[in-house]
Amino acid sequence: MMKTTSTFYLLLFVTIGFLLTGCAGSTRDMADIVIPVFPEPPNEPRFYYERTIASSIDIQIESSESSFERFVTGTRRVGFGMVKPFGVAVHHGRVFVSDSISRQVLAFDVPEARFFEIGIRNPGQLAKPMGLDVDEQGNLYVCDASLKQVFMYDRDGNFLKNFGEPAMFDRPAGLTVDPAGTRIFVVDTGGVASQRHQVSVFDVRSGKLLRTISQRGDEEGELNLPRDATIGPDGNLYIVDGGNFRVQVFTPEGEYLRSLGEVGRRSGQFSRPKGIGTDRDGNIYVADTAFGNFQIFDPEGRLLLAVGKRDSSYGPANFMLPAGLAVDEDGRVYMVDQYFRKIDVFRPAALGADQGWLVNTEKPE
Repeated sequence: MMKTTSTFYLLLFVTIGFLLTGCAGSTRDMADIVIPVFPEPPNEPRFYYERTIASSIDIQIESSESSFERFVTGTRRVGFGMVKPFGVAVHHGRVFVSDSISRQVLAFDVPEARFFEIGIRNPGQLAKPMGLDVDEQGNLYVCDASLKQVFMYDRDGNFLKNFGEPAMFDRPAGLTVDPAGTRIFVVDTGGVASQRHQVSVFDVRSGKLLRTISQRGDEEGELNLPRDATIGPDGNLYIVDGGNFRVQVFTPEGEYLRSLGEVGRRSGQFSRPKGIGTDRDGNIYVADTAFGNFQIFDPEGRLLLAVGKRDSSYGPANFMLPAGLAVDEDGRVYMVDQYFRKIDVFRPAALGADQGWLVNTEKPE
């Protein structure tokens, strides 16, 4: 009995010491971390790096019992991570990420501290999910490059329907949906031998193809290897025209309006533009794989800011192979990096860290 009691108090003493030193270590480490801010001081900050999501453990809360068990057994916490993420979409703090290698969409719900998988079984099983988007109800739309169809799920990942036929596409890669969820715009990247460098528009209710927008070329209103698209607050369609190193703007009916950007290595130019998003003020965010950043333009196409840098070392706001990009309801920006298999989140300076949808409301057990 004496030996058992002594062992208990020894374990309790070690545990308390571990927790105390752990807390102190965390405080010291946090003090040493320099949070990236854009633009850099002494300029007035406009965006802060806020967090990285790389696996389920980045959003799930561990119970005190599980934490204690890991301490006693010496095991590490393990989560479900990404293999080759591509597209990203966000609805009320729930972050959806397509993973083309694991053949599914991963859902990271920050407010609910919940993680789940979408498209892993029929009906609605995915083969190579790429671009994705959500409507204002939270319904999820996924472009599958192998199956050459668009799959629609509700916010919890339940399959609803699909759109299009394989014969309609050559290399579907990106998509966007209008906020009301009435029209889907599917970006067909085409290819060297293809003339389908275009956007196909589908009616969500009927599933019918309504029209195609643009054709292959380099003139105004023509596309060459388009990558992604988004609907702006003005209701217009913004298309990443990758092979022409620009963003082109069309009405939802396909009428060409204007373009921004050009090929080059300087700020405000494009090298390998990929993902795109817009905020409520009409500012345009474009991810560039070669630059390792995203650039922000005002509605007239004037450069406002560049966020992130190309860097081979893993770290906040460091990118080697950025792909998809999304801007949520609060103005937070999410950018996928395929090389580092992560999503970095950036918060606008006007938004407090405890404000908006991306705030965890769950408490550890």
